[in-house]
Amino acid sequence: MTKSPRAVAREALRLAQESLPPYSSKYSRKDYTQHQLFALLALKTFFKTDYRGVTQMLEDFAELRQDLGLEEVPHYSTLCYAAGRLLKKRGSQPSSWRRPCAPPTAA
Repeated sequence: MTKSPRAVAREALRLAQESLPPYSSKYSRKDYTQHQLFALLALKTFFKTDYRGVTQMLEDFAELRQDLGLEEVPHYSTLCYAAGRLLKKRGSQPSSWRRPCAPPTAA
């Protein structure tokens, strides 16, 4: 187990490249690959932060952006939608499920 965010990012990127197509559709905008987005979601988990937190870390760490091949930092909502697409579970979703970027509802 590593404590290096750069090592985590590189390994997540490698694994995503082995198992995911670069884009989810032939009509994708091609700003970021699914590989890069998956690696960013892995960093989100590694840092135990939210979508805005991981994008702020990317703003601060040029080496991390370089490791992932990012010229620009994605908007946090891009990560929200990528999480919904890349991390969805098979089968039906429980009634308490909500999109990962939806604001919490008042109970």
